[in-house]
Amino acid sequence: MEESIDLKQLFGVIKKRLWLIALLTIIAATISAVVSFFVLTPVYEANTQILVNQAKSKEQFYNSSELQTNVQLIQTYNDIIKSPAILGEVTKQLDLDMTPKQLSNQIQVTNSQDSQVAHIVVQDTNARLAVKIANTTAAVFKKEVPKIMSVDNVSILAKAELDESLSPIKPQPLLNIAIAIVAGLMAGVALSFLLDYLDNSIKDEQDIDQIMELPVIGVISLMDEEELKGSSVSSHSLAPARGGTHSV
Repeated sequence: MEESIDLKQLFGVIKKRLWLIALLTIIAATISAVVSFFVLTPVYEANTQILVNQAKSKEQFYNSSELQTNVQLIQTYNDIIKSPAILGEVTKQLDLDMTPKQLSNQIQVTNSQDSQVAHIVVQDTNARLAVKIANTTAAVFKKEVPKIMSVDNVSILAKAELDESLSPIKPQPLLNIAIAIVAGLMAGVALSFLLDYLDNSIKDEQDIDQIMELPVIGVISLMDEEELKGSSVSSHSLAPARGGTHSV
C-alpha cells in the first residue's frame, strides 16, 4: 500500500510540472537542431583499399606461414601509412596547409581480422579534398614503401571516388535531436522532483497531514468575488426582517 501511495506521488509531481518537462524538451531539441543544421560543419568520408604482400615468382605459391606473416605485418604497414615519411609527401603533392601530424588526425587505417587488405579512410569538410587525400596517400605509400621495407608488391584495390550523392557522415541531425529530446526529458523530470523537494509550502489538508503530522479538524472553503457579493446581498436583505422581529 505504501508503495502505491509513493508511486501516485511520483506521477503527481510529473503531472503537476508537465509543462516544465515539455518546455525543457522543446528547448533542448531546438538547440540541437539549430547547432546540427547551422553551426556544425559537415564532414565527408572517402575510402580506398590497398593490398600489401611480398612479390611472388611464377613458380612460387602461397603457404599458410607466409600468409600469416603478411597478416601480422599489416599493422606495421598501417603505421607506415600514417607516418611523416608518407603524409609529408602527401601534403607536399596536394599543397595542403597542414602538417603531417594534423593530416594524420584525419586519416584512419584499418583492416579486417586475418586480412591483408588495408582500408585508408579520410575525413574532411571538403568531399573533393577527402577523395584526393585518400588516393594520393595510397599512391605515395605504393611508391615509397619499397624504400622503407622489403615490400615490392602493393596493389590499389579500390580508389576513392567523388559521388554526387555523397552525404556527410556527421553531424547526424536526427540522431542529435533524438539524444537532445531524451536529455531534455531527463532534465525536466529531475528538475521537477528537485523543485518539489525544495517546496515546503502547505497547499492543502493533505500537506498538513504529511508534513506537520497534525489532524485536520475542519476545512474552510475558498470563495470567489461573486460568491462573496451574493453572500453580502443575502445578509443585507435579511437585516430588516431580523430588525423587525427584534422590534416585536
